[in-house]
Amino acid sequence: MNWAALNFDWNQARAFLVTAETGSFSAAARALNMTQPTLGRQVAGLEEALDIVLFERIGRRLELTPAGQDMLTHLRAMGEGAMGASLTASRRSEAITGEVCVSVTDIFAVYTMPQLLTELRQILPQIQMKILASNTLSDLQRREADIAVRHVAPTQPDLIARKLRSNPAHLFASRDYLARHGPFRTPDDIARAELIGMSDPDELLFFLKDWGLPVTAKNLTVIGDSGVASWEFARQGLGVMPMTRDVAAFFPEMEIVLPDLPPIDVPYWLTVHRELHSAKRIRLVYDYLAEVLQRKKLPGPT
Repeated sequence: MNWAALNFDWNQARAFLVTAETGSFSAAARALNMTQPTLGRQVAGLEEALDIVLFERIGRRLELTPAGQDMLTHLRAMGEGAMGASLTASRRSEAITGEVCVSVTDIFAVYTMPQLLTELRQILPQIQMKILASNTLSDLQRREADIAVRHVAPTQPDLIARKLRSNPAHLFASRDYLARHGPFRTPDDIARAELIGMSDPDELLFFLKDWGLPVTAKNLTVIGDSGVASWEFARQGLGVMPMTRDVAAFFPEMEIVLPDLPPIDVPYWLTVHRELHSAKRIRLVYDYLAEVLQRKKLPGPT
């Protein structure tokens, strides 16, 4: 192999790769936790080192040049190799100190995770827990998190997933909202309700219609990307919202709407990368979460 041909900096190559994948310097800078000017200088440095132009601006968009397209193919392979090396190193590590990042929804982070962390800190005080509270699915293959607790099963073949439980979900509303807009005695009555969601509007409508509720886009009065904020809107009397029974139990002022409507079961999936499953500190946290989430009752209000 001609080692002298490796005449560019991997940091510059990574800057180019992430920019190409995300589509903009600003998004790449956020992903790499650096300033946009620094990232721009790294991409420019790679262009200078290789004596080629990788991007051209078309309006506000970045477009790969033909040379950039060719480089992207090779650097994707390099990126996957670097990621594999990182995962293998994590797997080989037998240390039980260090950080473990767990990705959960913001609802889970606020209402369930505090009790879990209290117990976990007593069992594994030497491990630093990082909680990624996001309703966007974290990419475990790219090490955005080590472990994820989600309501959907992963599709990537390199991930290990276990379905640990299902929690019943109902429609809930505040007593104040029901006093002003109720009663809702049958599913047909929901056609006049104001609905609050925390996901894509089309996905929420599909979910509610599949539940047998005659709703349309006109019913969706508030949609947010934060489950905690949307639930607070419902608590403040702005409308009706689906929620799992374990979370709603924290709030006695929230009542089930249509109690005779069969609940929807919301699954809890625990996911980890196949390689990281063997890293001792990650395995310990994974096993703890698996044990707790399989309990009949999740930690919550007494």
